[in-house]
Amino acid sequence: MRWWDIAPVLELERELFPEDAWSAGMFWSELAHARGPAANRRYVVAELDGRLVGYGGLAAVDGTGDIQTIATARDQWGTGLGSRLLTELLSAATAFECAEVLLEVRVDNARAQRLYERFGFEPIGFRRGYYQPGNVDALVMRRTTQSPSESPADSAPGTPAATSPSSEPPTAQGTPTHG
Repeated sequence: MRWWDIAPVLELERELFPEDAWSAGMFWSELAHARGPAANRRYVVAELDGRLVGYGGLAAVDGTGDIQTIATARDQWGTGLGSRLLTELLSAATAFECAEVLLEVRVDNARAQRLYERFGFEPIGFRRGYYQPGNVDALVMRRTTQSPSESPADSAPGTPAATSPSSEPPTAQGTPTHG
């Protein structure tokens, strides 16, 4: 993700998360930590035919990765794009030498919870009222380095695999992890 991706990311963010969408300032702040020798963030986007159809971000601090955000356009649900984005973020966690990766997911988002479970994430607790203003609880999940590195969906036919935007399936692209 680069600065020019923020506007289309915000459009998708508002569509998918109307009550608790991130602001432009939040994305700018995250991207400020994604470059240079002290980088501790990795943000990626996925494009299809020049249209942004997904994004995700990871923060890494003291050996712990935290999936900050991950989203795919509704018309991309079930295509494997979420798995590709998550794979990119977990690869970044490995590059940052994270021993574990944490994330929060809405308790009412069973689809996302199943994706995370396929990647070896396990529930470890709740954060009451985490998603505001709807006052929805978050399920906290963790994956350790001993967890599987790939989901079975990664090898499914039709899983996006290209690396440049075109009429090809959507791809995950991002900033370098270090510098």
